Amino acid sequence: MKIVTDPDKMKTYAKIIKKENKLIGFIPTMGYFHEGHTSLIKTARKQSDIVIVSVFVNPIQFGVNEDFDSYPRDTARDEELARACGVDAFFCPKKEDMYPEDYSTYVDVEGLTSGLCGKSRPGHFRGVTTVVAKLFNIVRPDIAYFGQKDAQQAFVIKRMVEDLNMGITLKILPTVREKGGLAMSSRNIYLKGSERKDAAILYSSLKLAEELISSGERDAKKIIKKMRELISTVPAVSKIEYISIVDTGFLKDVAIIGGEVLIALAARVGRTRLIDNVILNVKSEKPENDHDRP
Repeated sequence: MKIVTDPDKMKTYAKIIKKENKLIGFIPTMGYFHEGHTSLIKTARKQSDIVIVSVFVNPIQFGVNEDFDSYPRDTARDEELARACGVDAFFCPKKEDMYPEDYSTYVDVEGLTSGLCGKSRPGHFRGVTTVVAKLFNIVRPDIAYFGQKDAQQAFVIKRMVEDLNMGITLKILPTVREKGGLAMSSRNIYLKGSERKDAAILYSSLKLAEELISSGERDAKKIIKKMRELISTVPAVSKIEYISIVDTGFLKDVAIIGGEVLIALAARVGRTRLIDNVILNVKSEKPENDHDRP
């Protein structure tokens, strides 16, 4: 496995691969790998000639008083896991190389970033799209892989790729979960004592929403109310930041559920902020009228 820290050397490597007409699969990460990361790598290994993984804890996507300094890091372990999964190149750039002192260019995707996590994390998605655009320009992937756990991020990056004619195929793979249903996340390490078990209530609330919709409920407010009630039974959940049901095109709230929808939430378990979601394709209920009756 080739280990690269310099962006120019990574660009040179990518150019050589392109000249050989090999397909590049790319997984951009902030490191501290878990099974969600390795599942993306393994899928890329099956679908690409060359697999490149980046590890960069991106400072500009963290807000004031967020956990940039304490974000879990273990680059040596990440290298070992990447090598074991068959990664060809491991790109780990330095902050000063990605954002030199005179850096002044940012990528902003409007609309999709205003709701959900964007409400409480102003500037977060500008940081995400800027660093991903930079990484795409350096690595020049044919396919880029993301996990559904960060669904809003994936939809925002998809829009950026389309709007800027980047010519990259995005693949959003299913969320990988722990035994109790908790979505795997590098931040799960923050959970203390029984908090990890208690945090599974977030996924249970999403499953409740699925069950309600499956039984015919289409009123988004009623479903959200039931989800809140369930989550509130667990004292370890110190705050429900949001529960939203939105369309997957513009990430706008829906009142009556129909078509493809994203049911997403963010909550704090203890001091740890966690997110989760499910995507459902829901048949609209046909209103009953005289013509429907025998």
